[in-house]
This record gives sequence, C-alpha cells and structure tokens, in this order.
Amino acid sequence: MEVIAPPARRVLERLERAGYEAYLVGGCVRDLLLDRRPGDWDITTAARPEEVLSLFAPQAAATGLKHGTVTVFEGAASFEVTTFRLDGTYADHRHPDAVTFSDSLAEDLKRRDFTVNAMAMDQAGEITDLFGGREDLARGVLRCVGRPEQRFEEDALRIMRALRFSSVLGFSLASETADAVFQGKSLLREVAVERVREELLKLLCGRCVVPALLQYAEVLGVVLPEILPAVGCDQRNIHHCYDVWEHIARAVGFVPPNAVLRMTMLLHDLGKPGTMTVDEDGTGHFRGHADVSCTLGKTILERLRFDKESTRRILTLVQWHDVPIEQTQKAMRRLLHKLGEQGVRDLLQVKRADNLAQASAYHGRQGQIDTLEALLQQALEQDACFTLRQLAVNGRDLLEQGYRGREVGAALQFMLDAVIDGTLPNEKQALLKVLSTEFASNATE
Repeated sequence: MEVIAPPARRVLERLERAGYEAYLVGGCVRDLLLDRRPGDWDITTAARPEEVLSLFAPQAAATGLKHGTVTVFEGAASFEVTTFRLDGTYADHRHPDAVTFSDSLAEDLKRRDFTVNAMAMDQAGEITDLFGGREDLARGVLRCVGRPEQRFEEDALRIMRALRFSSVLGFSLASETADAVFQGKSLLREVAVERVREELLKLLCGRCVVPALLQYAEVLGVVLPEILPAVGCDQRNIHHCYDVWEHIARAVGFVPPNAVLRMTMLLHDLGKPGTMTVDEDGTGHFRGHADVSCTLGKTILERLRFDKESTRRILTLVQWHDVPIEQTQKAMRRLLHKLGEQGVRDLLQVKRADNLAQASAYHGRQGQIDTLEALLQQALEQDACFTLRQLAVNGRDLLEQGYRGREVGAALQFMLDAVIDGTLPNEKQALLKVLSTEFASNATE
C-alpha cells in the first residue's frame, strides 16, 4: 500500500498534537487502499475552521469557511482541511442549504457519497470504515452510503461521479445504486455544465470507458441528448459489426486517454443516424456524416463550455476523421501544412481507432495507417518544409524585390505550394528565380 505523503502526515500530526482528531478522508484513503498514488489529500478534523486557521497561520487560507474548509499550505503542497460536519437539506440538488459542525467522525462519514469514499485514516494508518468500504473495494463495487435516492437527490453530480468511478476504477454499481442512477438521471439537468464537463472528461479517460458508455448511454443522454439516436442504430454495412453507439464507444477506448482525442471519438460519428440511407441492396451509407457530426459536436462543446482551442482541435479531427489520405510524401506534406505536426499525429490516432472499432475483416487498414506514420516520420526527419516559417524566403526578401501589400502573401503562398508539391527546392535563390518568372506571369494573366 502507498504510504501517506510526508506533508500530509505533518498536517495530521500537528492537529493531533493540538488535541484535535484528524484523519485523511475520501478518495485519498480509497486510492491508498488500492495502492494508487492519490491526486489530492483531503483531511477532516474535529477542529473548527477558526482553530485550524489559528493553528497553521500564516500558512493557511480561509477558502470555504461556510462549509468548514481551510486550505493549509505545507511546503509546496496544499491540503483542504474540513471540520466534521452534518449537511442540511439540498434545495438545489447540489449544495447543502446549511452546514452544522460536528464533533463526530461518524456523522461526517455518514453524509458522503459512496462507501469506498467514506473511509478515514489516521496518521498511524488506522482505518475507520463504518459502511463496508473495504469490502466493496475488494469486490469492485460502487455502493452509495445509505439510501442512494437520497444521496443523488442531495447532490445530482454524484450520478456523474458514479459513472466516472465505474469507468476509472472498473467498478460495477451495486444494484440499488444502479437503479437510483437510472431513476434519478433527470436530476443531471440541475447540475452546472462545467461540472458535468469535468466529470465527463474523467469518465472518457477511464480505463473501463467502453462498458461505462455502453451501460449508461441512457443516463448520459440527459446531458448529451445528441448521442441517443446512435444507440441501437444498425449500420447495415459490411465494414461494421456494431451499431453506431457501440462503434463510437469502442473507438473511444482505442485512442490514448487524452481529453481531446476521446472527446473526438465520442463525437465523430454522431451524424450517422441523421444521414443514413439504404440502397437497393440493403447496404447503409452515411454520406456527409462528418459535416453533421461537426454541427452536433459544436453544439455539445459550446453547451459544455469547452475552451476555444480544444473545440477547434476536436472539430478539426471530427471533420477529417473519414477523409482519405494518399500514401505519398507529397500528400503528407500537404496534410502537415493544413493540420500541423500535432494535428497529423492526432488524426492518425483517430483513424486507427475508428478502423479498430470496425469489423475485424477490415483491420488491414492498420497497415495503411502504419505507412502514413512512416511518411510523417520521414517528412519530419528530412525537415520538410510545410509552413511559411520554414520557407527559405520571407516577407522581407520580397519587399526587397519590390513586392508590396497582398502580393507579398500571395507570392509566399505560391512558393510554399511549389515546395510542398516537390516542384521546387526550398532554396532561396531557386525560389526567387522562379518567382520572377512564373509567379509574375501567373499574376498578370
């Protein structure tokens, strides 16, 4: 088992020396028991917020006094230290209307979401487990503390967290918890879209994302209604052995756990149900589905308030995911010019995943992607020119040649196109020589 990080241990010890009960709590205890390195170290204590502030001053900040939380800084690390508490009612299905501080660890653990997150550990490593969290960890089961309906009505985000933990940890939901997830799914409409987005991205990057997407599509459809037409949509095409949604889910699992790539695969074929036609042989076709997927994707990304750069990257990959690429160096340089090195690398990952989620008889296309990756590597090793920045001639050179205004940009693009196509070397004198003849004659026609 992972050991308690020394800075976290020092915070616990200092609270205990001052006469206060203090424990690690929640996800960090769960991760320690799973032999995983915790990302956060949350601490719960009998000390009141003002007592924590006084004890750790000046290395403490009042970051959530209303809910009993003080942030304590220990070296380069920071820890949220929260007083034992009882929560009141949750009128907004997200935040307690009132918080009452308590002297009881048991009362504090009782209000938490899942049994595996409702364990506490003292600085000596002793575990307090009142709800069978260790047993559920061993069985790989996610179970609500108390009545699951109540837990989800209190905080609807817990529904997304249940799906996220299922994906990240590979846990199944206990039957009562799963039933409450489906029954309470409409509560997700009450959750801020930013919180939904963060849980969705963590879910998508989980190691067990495929079964999570397949099992809980109906729940995700509350916040992503655009996915529902894909569920059960038979593609009627020899290239595909799965319906549209299962193809999407499996494709998500075939790209690395990167938010941009996994969101791309979630969106890439959403346009298929709306563009499907069936020919006289009964074969399904999806002409123009990438365009429709982009339109649907843009709506989703804007609704979930993705940042502009992530949105641009995701929609570019969705648009290009089904575009054929010639297996030539010229085509690769063209692609590099349009998408840049990272964009091309991402696109090849997308194409590989898209193909792996098709019928196995058509996985031979993996060889074509291997060839494209080799062409990419060759272009980079040869320092191939595919941007204006790499061109041997720049704007200043053209100004010296007497070019002005829009002529400069047009001339630079003319030379770059020639270099990318391989009809000219990327050499200053050769470029200027051709510029004075071919470009000048083309410009006057």
